[in-house]
Amino acid sequence: MTEATGTGARLARLRERLDALDVDALLVSAPSNRRWLSGFTGSAGVLVVDARRARIATDGRYHEQAQRQSPEFELVPAPLRSVASFVAPLLDGLGGARLGFEPGGLTVAEHMEWVGAIEGLPAGDRPRLVPAPGAVEPLRAIKDAAEVEALTVAVYLGDEVWAHAASCLRDGVTEREVAWEAQRHAYEHGADGMAFETIIAAGPNGAMAHHRPSDAAIAAGQPVVMDLGVIVGGYRSDLTRTVCVGEPDEAFPRVYDAVLAAQEMAEERIEAGMTGGQAHAIAATVLAEAGYGDRFTHGLGHGVGLDIHEAPRLSADSEDLLADGQVVTVEPGVYIPGWGGVRIEDQCVMEDGRLRVISRAAKLDLEVGGGS
Repeated sequence: MTEATGTGARLARLRERLDALDVDALLVSAPSNRRWLSGFTGSAGVLVVDARRARIATDGRYHEQAQRQSPEFELVPAPLRSVASFVAPLLDGLGGARLGFEPGGLTVAEHMEWVGAIEGLPAGDRPRLVPAPGAVEPLRAIKDAAEVEALTVAVYLGDEVWAHAASCLRDGVTEREVAWEAQRHAYEHGADGMAFETIIAAGPNGAMAHHRPSDAAIAAGQPVVMDLGVIVGGYRSDLTRTVCVGEPDEAFPRVYDAVLAAQEMAEERIEAGMTGGQAHAIAATVLAEAGYGDRFTHGLGHGVGLDIHEAPRLSADSEDLLADGQVVTVEPGVYIPGWGGVRIEDQCVMEDGRLRVISRAAKLDLEVGGGS
């Protein structure tokens, strides 16, 4: 991982990238990119970064916050009423420049407003607004030391939350009750929020990879897929374990053993320089050989940071290159309609060309044909 930390280092990395993006400046509107570059955690604002200046525009609710959190940025007061009310000071000195914008960070209506506001400037003061997709996300994919530390704190708390939720499993308890216990424990022990809507999927519901907790009662012998994460300091954890309440049926050990073998093989063999597609293929091959190839219906994993899904993608068609400093999930799964599913997920960091597993939550110790 890179050891350079802080917004100054991140701004320098972005500025080095402007030529490759074929822009002179970048308008940053995606909230997570804004936070990563500036440190600003408010809910409203945009950044403009060029080779010499870094500016942040936000409204009066956040002026003091922006000055405290983003000392490397010039504050441009931005009244809430319209972009036109602050576009001139924000884009001062950029007349004729190519101003990149994030296509995924602006709605169509917002883009139209920016175009109109720029057209309202004197001709010599107007930059040219051009799309700059993927401007910041590849930089964010490589976590610095402070980010890995923050993610580790979140992962460890997520592990504790999972252990508490698992202790609440019993015959007759509902999926929703277990999800609530996870959330309650997370908030009581320092989480800023849940990283995503907790998944508690019992029995046949486990065949749906993103099942939402319901009032369905968990019955003895059912596999229960438990996928949860927490937010600490803006960074997110992501963990899945699959367990049984009571004695599992004969199918569970076979499915679980195949999924665990696929995960362990992937975590052992994934290395820097691979594509996300090659990483996915490691686990997919194990599951196919076990007879579950058509039951692995999603990608092997994804990057995690300020967002729950970030670059790189570990999926069949991914050309993303894996590199040191990336924090990714490894989460193979098998989903059988009418029966349920098994997914096992760890959060890992790439170091010295190999994956190091951060997650510490227990996994079941099963042998095919045996019990738990």
